[in-house]
Amino acid sequence: MIPARWLRVFAPLFLSLLLFLTACAPKTTSRYADVQKETTGRNAPAAVVKTAEQGATFNKFFPDPTGTYDVVPAQEKKGFAEYKLNKDGKTVAMLSISDTSSLPTAAVKYQNSTEKIAGFPAINQGTTATGLLVNGRYQVKVLSRDPEFTQEDREAWLQKFDLRGLAKLKGLDAATAKAVSPAPQPKPAPARPPVLVPQPAT
Repeated sequence: MIPARWLRVFAPLFLSLLLFLTACAPKTTSRYADVQKETTGRNAPAAVVKTAEQGATFNKFFPDPTGTYDVVPAQEKKGFAEYKLNKDGKTVAMLSISDTSSLPTAAVKYQNSTEKIAGFPAINQGTTATGLLVNGRYQVKVLSRDPEFTQEDREAWLQKFDLRGLAKLKGLDAATAKAVSPAPQPKPAPARPPVLVPQPAT
């Protein structure tokens, strides 16, 4: 049996050691916090410019549920909003709107597009994604999550977005911006010194 005097000596030391080990233990985050961190970084540029639209601004432009399809919010952040397209409880596609002002290279891809959907330049991105660009700034994209959700399906759902409403947000495509910009004025020629013509002597 440990004498009481030894208990008085070792008890504070043991308590201090226990507090030290507890403080040094790595902190664990909940799985919900990890998911939030993961979804916050997914599909978003590393830095978002201050002038980018809020993700909530895009919500009203997404298609409404129709027939056997449900349109379910999935993610929203500055410059980006994404919805799931579900059919019979299964996600068949992802719908998104993004502000490319934070990632200009996303808009550059449409410059040489020869295809149009609802009057806007459109491109296929790989074999599972189709997108279009509104006002040279807002990328609207449909990404297949089911092999049976074809390119024709993606194009049909792109046209279900309120593209005309989205077009009323600020942002000009390159052609429009060039058309409304004032034409450069020619620089005036530098003034020449007067030429003195010698007069005949009288």
